[in-house]
Amino acid sequence: MTAQAAKRYQEPAISSGDERATIIRLAQHASVEMTVHDAGKLGDCQAILRGGSRLYISHLPGQEWEATIATAAQVRGHGFEPVPHVPVRKLASREELEQVLEQLTRRAGVRQILLIAGDVKEAAGPFTASAEVMKSGLLGRHGITTLSVAGHPEGHPAVSETETRNAEAAKAELARELGLELTFVTQFLFETAPIVSWSRQLHERGVQGHIAIGLAGPAKLTTLINYAMRCGVGPSMRALSQRGGVLTKLIGERGPEKIVREIAGGMLSGQLAVDSLHFYTFGGLLRTCRWVKAVSEGRFELDDDAGFVLASD
Repeated sequence: MTAQAAKRYQEPAISSGDERATIIRLAQHASVEMTVHDAGKLGDCQAILRGGSRLYISHLPGQEWEATIATAAQVRGHGFEPVPHVPVRKLASREELEQVLEQLTRRAGVRQILLIAGDVKEAAGPFTASAEVMKSGLLGRHGITTLSVAGHPEGHPAVSETETRNAEAAKAELARELGLELTFVTQFLFETAPIVSWSRQLHERGVQGHIAIGLAGPAKLTTLINYAMRCGVGPSMRALSQRGGVLTKLIGERGPEKIVREIAGGMLSGQLAVDSLHFYTFGGLLRTCRWVKAVSEGRFELDDDAGFVLASD
């Protein structure tokens, strides 16, 4: 480990005041994910989220590029920063990539995108991996200065561990060469152990990039399990059913309070190097935005169960 990396993993004492401040700061810098079907809720979001907040726009199966572009324009029009997903395997050609980037930047002022391979086995065109789009030279040409890519603390269900880690390092090096600010956005997790291990190995290997930890916004346990199964979430899924009564969890709503406090504690102890949180909303965009707002304003109290409780409105 380098001296700089070692310094990040020292273990200072933690106070409740430090915890509260760190939790608040994480919420204030959090990003939120939405779908094109959430566009009608953007007006309500204006009354909840701070202006300039980053809203990632997912790309649903069968979604047309125009839907992504139009939604990004609406996000910008409501005072937020749009970060559209661009699944590279759905691009039919280099020309289509150039058209999509031109439309995103011209109509929506997009400066940041999330590059992912996409959920299809066969590529529609010449791009099979995010790095290939990065190498095209088209991102900088169209004013994309900040890039998000997928991070996989628990590995990838269809790719070997070695290949996954090498791809992360390669994308970080490419971003450095291209002058792009890089952020690794992870799939949603339910415990911190994989995050600690992954964050540590990134820094030990000298892989540079911001880290945004993906978390599930408030939702019923049944909803979380359904999405976790569909998205291939790894071993941390067991944390969903380890705490509290099963019946209560199935009926009630589960929020990310415990893992957010664990992340804050890991940051303060020097075990974790995390820059921000990214919330997946599972159809509950406004519910998650309200949670983020309450926490960012400090309207919560730390509890004795290693989490915190939001104040009642």
